Amino acid sequence: MNETAHAQAGPSPGISMRFRVALVHSFYSSAQPSGENVAVLDQAQALRSAGHEVTVVTTHTDALQTEQWYAARAAIRVATGFGRSPLAALKRFEPDVVHVHNLFPNFGTHWLKKWPGAVVATLHNFRPACAAGTLFRDGKMCTECPGGDRWAGLRHACYRGARSATLPLAWAGRGGAQAHPLLRRAERLVIPSDRSRDLYLRFGVQAEKLAVVPNFTDLDDAGPLADSAVPSTAHRWVYVGRLSEEKGILPLLRSWPENEPLDVIGSGPLESACRAAAPKRVRLLGAFPRAQLMARLPRYTGLVFPSVWPEIGAPLVYQEALAAGVPVLALAGSVAADCVRRDGPGTVYGSNDELPLALSSARRHFPTLRHHCRRVHAEHYTARSWTVAIEDVYAQALKQAADGQPVAATDPA
Repeated sequence: MNETAHAQAGPSPGISMRFRVALVHSFYSSAQPSGENVAVLDQAQALRSAGHEVTVVTTHTDALQTEQWYAARAAIRVATGFGRSPLAALKRFEPDVVHVHNLFPNFGTHWLKKWPGAVVATLHNFRPACAAGTLFRDGKMCTECPGGDRWAGLRHACYRGARSATLPLAWAGRGGAQAHPLLRRAERLVIPSDRSRDLYLRFGVQAEKLAVVPNFTDLDDAGPLADSAVPSTAHRWVYVGRLSEEKGILPLLRSWPENEPLDVIGSGPLESACRAAAPKRVRLLGAFPRAQLMARLPRYTGLVFPSVWPEIGAPLVYQEALAAGVPVLALAGSVAADCVRRDGPGTVYGSNDELPLALSSARRHFPTLRHHCRRVHAEHYTARSWTVAIEDVYAQALKQAADGQPVAATDPA
């Protein structure tokens, strides 16, 4: 164990602690781009830049899924918890803290009983409570499984639309989120928003384990920002995201005023339906590389965020908009809307019926918010703010692992 971290089992004001951290992550397939994959790499770099010693213990679905009987072995691993383990790599590295990001579907969970040290886990989604991981079904939020109907996900074939694919997840989750092996074992559970923390509390997870630490946006490789101090002369709005049901893009387009220009950046299964529904002043531009998006984003009047599902945390595009000095117009009920209400970098509208009036009002006052947006990003969504918060979480986890007693969790956000 790292001497500095071992000597100081709890946070000490004014003293910078250094940790040996092992990040454990099963990388999702590149066929389904994942923000989790990006977050793990960004967080590893942030920890190294802050002086911590880091190793990333990984498996990659892209490599493993070519193996014979991969799907069957993965299903058994998910259902039973037995299977591939990071223990050998962890024992070689001897970390102070094991920080688990994702075990599904390539790592088992049984190894957690054998690891004697501090464990922290980040909850990137709702999979411990929901087979789909989204709490979203048939166009609205769904909490049937965490509400007590443990086999609802199987009936509805919530994972990939197949009961056979859903069965291992339903079986593994039959005891509820509070019985999930990782959530039960970890000293600390990192959750990226207050809304998600409240949901996990409803699902029976211990309050003292949960610490709210927002994700961050690393712009080092995103390309240069345009001058966000200069308001857009085009007065165009922008939507950035996947063109899918949970993002609320179709209801947005069907309610969009004919006189308001909007650019839609992204792709997805609803692309054809979006083209059919788009008014004449709406342009569907497809997906952009991140550097191109960040160079273009500051020129817009505002980002429209119509999401209708309970995101786990403030979405990447929300953070990118603030970094670019672009205010956000968010539909009520999302984490982004909660953040807008809390920090004031935009406006929340209650329904698509209110959209024309909300756009008219926002067009007038959004130009005055551009500097404020940059300040909000600097305070809440930088690598530095995340690192300070996660260091405190690690210190708390080490203290609890050392004395076997829970310590009061703080919400660094």
